[in-house]
Amino acid sequence: MVDTMVARDQLRSVVERIERLEEEKKGIADDIREVYGEAKSNGYDTKVLRQVISLRKQDMNERQEQDAVRDLYLHALGMISDPTEGE
Repeated sequence: MVDTMVARDQLRSVVERIERLEEEKKGIADDIREVYGEAKSNGYDTKVLRQVISLRKQDMNERQEQDAVRDLYLHALGMISDPTEGE
């Protein structure tokens, strides 16, 4: 009986902590949305801002590798020219 009560109290505690964190997360998401709104009203392209923020999170080597693969794909599709073609 005591074990059941302890387990129930632990479960309640875990659930309540998760609920508080979810509410904080929602508040932070609202704040971020507000900042993007401010940026947009100041003339910034929010889609590009999101891309910049995503790039800043990446390791430089990872970003360079992705850039190289993207350029390879774009070249294969004829969307960019190969810089060595002019030589």
